[in-house]
Amino acid sequence: MDVARLRVLVEVAHAGSIAAAAQRMSFTPSALSQQLAKLEREVGSALLDRGPTGVRLTSAGEVLVQHGERVIGELRDAEVAVAAAAGRAPQRLAIGTFATAGKTLVPRALAALRRRHPAADLSLLDLEPPAGYGLVTSRDLDVLITHRYPGVALPDAAGLHRQRLLLDRLRLTMPAGHPRAGSRNRLADLAGDQWISSARGVANRTCLQTLAGDLALHVAYETTDYEVILELVAAGLGIALVPASILASRRDNRIAVGDLVGTRAAREVHLVHRKRPTPLVADFIDLLQPK
Repeated sequence: MDVARLRVLVEVAHAGSIAAAAQRMSFTPSALSQQLAKLEREVGSALLDRGPTGVRLTSAGEVLVQHGERVIGELRDAEVAVAAAAGRAPQRLAIGTFATAGKTLVPRALAALRRRHPAADLSLLDLEPPAGYGLVTSRDLDVLITHRYPGVALPDAAGLHRQRLLLDRLRLTMPAGHPRAGSRNRLADLAGDQWISSARGVANRTCLQTLAGDLALHVAYETTDYEVILELVAAGLGIALVPASILASRRDNRIAVGDLVGTRAAREVHLVHRKRPTPLVADFIDLLQPK
């Protein structure tokens, strides 16, 4: 099996399309398609389903991508180890993060890291969880900052180190003029309200359904953008569960903030990295720790 062609498959999986992968790798889409066709002949299985709107991995393709990420990661580890042995260890840190952490946690830590390592090559990639684990495995990312909501399964982290950085409490937000604003509220007290959450299958909605159990809640407005959620709450259109980290930088007298009685629901913020972190990775993780 040709490793270069395996790399092409992994890039297509990470980029989401052949065209996007070709742009990242500075090849034409037709050249990458030819490489993928050769790889399929090598392994004796179809790896991509090609349709009028693009491509998606087959089950065999998904399995091979998982192995390919590990192979590429090990090769990059070898390159770093050899460079370090020759006295020229690369000063590179590629970080993947979700939007809230990118606003609240990362800037302070990156600024401090830049002061410690002024020559380091630092980069940042915005990723919506649970994406990014494969990029750490293949060493496209050195550190992933991700989250998990109650009721949502943790992705497989085989071969990686995952640690909890903090708990981000989920707070109840409602219009300031809501009749139950300032009261001690259980979910049952709010069953008749209109809720604002993400679509079914998305983490915020899964969490809300998990907390509600057999209680039927009416989700009237669906969005994944917490800024939109808070504007809808402020406009008096519904109530929502919102992470405390998002509320920390926003003061709005149109919104009443409280906690649900009987639960201390929180989204877990995790750090994911390879098991042998470089000194640069270790420094960044140290700077991220809550002080």
